[in-house]
Amino acid sequence: MKVCRRSFWRMRTSSCAHPFSPLSLVRFKGVFVGARGGSLLLVRMNHEKGRRTSMKRISIRAFVGIGVLGAMAHVLMMLNFPLPPFPNFLLVDFSDIPALVAALLYGPLAGVAVELLKNVLNYVFVGSATGVPIGQIANFTAGAAFILPVSYIYGKAASKKGLLLGLAAGTVTMALVMSVLNYYVFLPAYTLFLGAPQMSAPEAKALVVSAILPFNAVKGAMAAIVFQLLFWRLRAWLEKQAASRQAA
Repeated sequence: MKVCRRSFWRMRTSSCAHPFSPLSLVRFKGVFVGARGGSLLLVRMNHEKGRRTSMKRISIRAFVGIGVLGAMAHVLMMLNFPLPPFPNFLLVDFSDIPALVAALLYGPLAGVAVELLKNVLNYVFVGSATGVPIGQIANFTAGAAFILPVSYIYGKAASKKGLLLGLAAGTVTMALVMSVLNYYVFLPAYTLFLGAPQMSAPEAKALVVSAILPFNAVKGAMAAIVFQLLFWRLRAWLEKQAASRQAA
């Protein structure tokens, strides 16, 4: 005796359908897929939440590191000294070294941020002879031109050869960039704000070729030597910090 009437079989649903009928299997499969999709969504949401938390921790760590390195760079910037036989207004300092550490540890933008922070602090606490931060702008430009090639090349080839090549490229870039900018921007700005007579084009060119170009080359070479001596002692720590950032 059939319990279900023939008309019921024509309907899409039946309360007395067999538990293993095709319709029941489709329902079961739909419930399973829905539950599986929901669980995957929850896992993904938890993963994204954990990722955002890790990125937040990294951002805070990088922010603190940039602040500390910027303060160190400011102190080193004040410990400047003239370098014979160059003019006395050309001063050597090693404030680009903390910026290089920041660039290799947190990325090139972090190094630029350290360069910016140290010059802002220098202008606030030391000031400028012209009243306008021309020297600080020049120092920031020189530092950025020095550290960015190092960060890029060492990021492509993390080895002694890569670091040496990056430091050489940074030194050459800084010397060339500062030669051009001093000729067209910084020297005219200095004479303008100091109220001094404007230098003629031959005089400015002679100063750039005989003093500014070789000075920045020597300054970059000195910073490269000191940084290499420090870097190979700090390399294990830097790599550990970089690995912890990637793992997070």
